Amino acid sequence: MKVTNKNQSQKTNRNNLPAWDLSCLYANVDDPQIGKDLSSYFLLNKKLAKKYKGKLETISAVEFYESLRLVEKTSILGSKLVVFAYLNMVTRMKDKQAVAFYQNIDEKMTEYAKPAIFYSLEINKLSSEKYKRLLQDKQISYYKPFLERIRRFKKHELSETQEAVFMDKSVTSGSAWKRLYDEHSAKLVYSVDGKQYNDAEISKLLQDKDPLVREKAGKELNRVSKENSDLFTFIYNMIVKDKSISDEYRQYKSPVSARNLDNQVDDAALKALVDAVRGQYQNIAGRFYKLKAKWLGVKKIQYWDRNAPLPFSSDKTYGWEESVKIVLDAYGSFSSTLQKIALPFFDAEHSWIDVPPRDGKRSGAFAMPLPAKFHPFLMLNFVGKQNDVLTLAHELGHGCHMRLAIKQGELNEDTPMILAEVASVFAEMITFQSLLSKLDDDKAKLCLIASKVNDMINTSLRQIAFHCFETRIHQERKKGELSSEQIEEIWLEEMQTSLGKYVVVDDNSRYIWPIVSHFFHSPFYVYAYSFADCLVNSLYQVYQEQGVEDFADKYLQMLSQTGVKKYDVLLKPFGLNAKDPEFWNKGLSLISSYIDELEKLDKKVFK
Repeated sequence: MKVTNKNQSQKTNRNNLPAWDLSCLYANVDDPQIGKDLSSYFLLNKKLAKKYKGKLETISAVEFYESLRLVEKTSILGSKLVVFAYLNMVTRMKDKQAVAFYQNIDEKMTEYAKPAIFYSLEINKLSSEKYKRLLQDKQISYYKPFLERIRRFKKHELSETQEAVFMDKSVTSGSAWKRLYDEHSAKLVYSVDGKQYNDAEISKLLQDKDPLVREKAGKELNRVSKENSDLFTFIYNMIVKDKSISDEYRQYKSPVSARNLDNQVDDAALKALVDAVRGQYQNIAGRFYKLKAKWLGVKKIQYWDRNAPLPFSSDKTYGWEESVKIVLDAYGSFSSTLQKIALPFFDAEHSWIDVPPRDGKRSGAFAMPLPAKFHPFLMLNFVGKQNDVLTLAHELGHGCHMRLAIKQGELNEDTPMILAEVASVFAEMITFQSLLSKLDDDKAKLCLIASKVNDMINTSLRQIAFHCFETRIHQERKKGELSSEQIEEIWLEEMQTSLGKYVVVDDNSRYIWPIVSHFFHSPFYVYAYSFADCLVNSLYQVYQEQGVEDFADKYLQMLSQTGVKKYDVLLKPFGLNAKDPEFWNKGLSLISSYIDELEKLDKKVFK
């Protein structure tokens, strides 16, 4: 199969913006090393089974350590293959050959991993005495975080035969539906004033200063979503049902339980977060959107105007080099070490970032981790808006976090989602504060703070509204397949409750729920954003108070340990206790204080 990977032969495109260079993984999809690595991956898994299957309870510490090293080597090779196939695809979702290449790799990896299924099962069958003895070995104790993570899921594991069936079926069940969602979403075409846009580009129009452009874009998003609602509804029903089947076999008591166990967050802690955020809907969203409606000159704002720039805000756009300098300077003002960690992402010869929006490229932005011998990759859809600068800060924060955390080891590093968003949100905060510190004009300050509050509402309040939507959908799905109308009604109810009476939530936003890709890709991921935002807000207030000596060094140390220590332990050096109910209100109070400042600035600017 011949596929030309333009991203690897062409370092820049569209306005000369950097595109990532994947050659540190493979030269292209025809690289003969791919076939060799696939064979090696299969043979390593077979070797693991041949040497250790049925023997973990009786083997020596030396042999057990050797088995861990073999698993680690296999994991590194597997990451290299899967990440290359995925990154090769996401900038060219309309390229059938690139998509087929990814699917082929995914299927082979699933098949070739089957011999190793026994390993985690046998680790969980180890007697307490044997497990304790093994951990007394210094070399084995290094892998304790990895072993503890496996044993955390002990009571939810199935037999080896059942696990093999679930692994085989994943290719044609959950993974297949997600693939269909991605491929179909990438093919959607949106038209505004005779010009065609993809999903990434149409979303940018919602930040246009012209209210008519925003209205057309918002209605077009809704129209196209409506046209495709039957397919998206069917896909989502299948994904939710697939998860329900797995949860039932694994005996999870609720749809969110598996995610909570992975995040090491108990159900009570999540409930405390949800209750705290929902309790602040009116104080935060209600107050802010009342102000925004006034600034936009309307009694109520339309759903598509939630992220609209203020009509009196600057029309400034940011070039790529300018944006990089802003973010790196902000990082440097916080920590020169953090700045040094960030610099390699911008290497002119081997870019680690794919920057411009392109036809067929996946919408949004993300950071992709890789083993320490490689490096993370970032994907953006940069068009020069102020929000794009903060998105760069956000994804670069992820990338720096990944570089720090992977030093704990390929197997040990498995940062839970509630902590995976901390570095990114904190990076946004220091970049925002850096931009704010350079402003003297009250109107400019008002615009920047309003933009930040807008983002914080999206990150904290709106994500909890998404979580509540998901919770209701997964519960209702147990009664039977859901119609488009049922899903839409739940969507409208949760959006209206969270946004308040100054935002219009009606048929013009009824159908757009499928644009939230996390619903399809990672059920119950979304609350991690709110968790992280509230955590970072509390952390940033500690930083501002200057009560913790060497805060930046302690912060970077915390990031390096997110895969091996629980969040409550990591927060102790900062005097924070996430189990205290007031912890969440402390984080939310920062957003409320920004709205207090906006109300004061509003009176000064528009007196």
